[in-house]
Amino acid sequence: MNDFQPMTVLREDAHADRPWLASLVGTNDTNTITLDLSKFTAGVHYEAGTPWQPRNTLKSGIALGKITASGLYAPYSGVSSEVQSVTVTGNPTGGTFTLTYSGQTTVAIPYDATALRVQDALEALSNINTGDVVVDGQPTGPYYVRFAGALAGTDAATMTASGASLTGGTSPGVTIATPRAGGNTAGTDGTETFAGFLSDEVLFAPGSAKATGALLWFGEVYANQLPVSFDPADVTAVAPGVNIHYR
Repeated sequence: MNDFQPMTVLREDAHADRPWLASLVGTNDTNTITLDLSKFTAGVHYEAGTPWQPRNTLKSGIALGKITASGLYAPYSGVSSEVQSVTVTGNPTGGTFTLTYSGQTTVAIPYDATALRVQDALEALSNINTGDVVVDGQPTGPYYVRFAGALAGTDAATMTASGASLTGGTSPGVTIATPRAGGNTAGTDGTETFAGFLSDEVLFAPGSAKATGALLWFGEVYANQLPVSFDPADVTAVAPGVNIHYR
């Protein structure tokens, strides 16, 4: 049976799904690799599928390392940047919520705000500069707040939230979780050695154990455009042959 699936384009620009690629240099300098999908996290490394496009989509530009024992590739496990999730619960139909980071509270955010509006509210705080957070997700969440810029590679303070002004639904509120803590020490399974970036998006069926991808190991990238917070200064080791420059 042929397996035909509708495809959703997540983003388009000069390099299709590779806005992080600084130039055409290195576009074809890739190696075919096998990914250990159990090591990737929904909302951090991939977008979950939908009823219309049921496959999950790994984001291009994820920094990778090679697991010594299996030879498979997984997210680079050097010093990592924190990801916190924000979820509006109780199915509200109106109202607003606020987020607080290290004592500073945002303006009121609509219950169904876009991810960009949540990002703008956080960047307006006196202790978060433009570029220090990147927010992904859908209205009502979960929103995924990835700490970048000056906060990349740090153990960021856990945000708190207030949903007291949300209306409708059943006991509406806002919950905060930390899918990935920041500032942890490097792994010890081989992925602490930086190998390169996932060159293209990879679609895979939920429950799959492995997938084939392409590893970009030579070229130039915009570090601040990568889909997962990544600070080149956090790279403590580099695999032989890796030659990537950052802008």
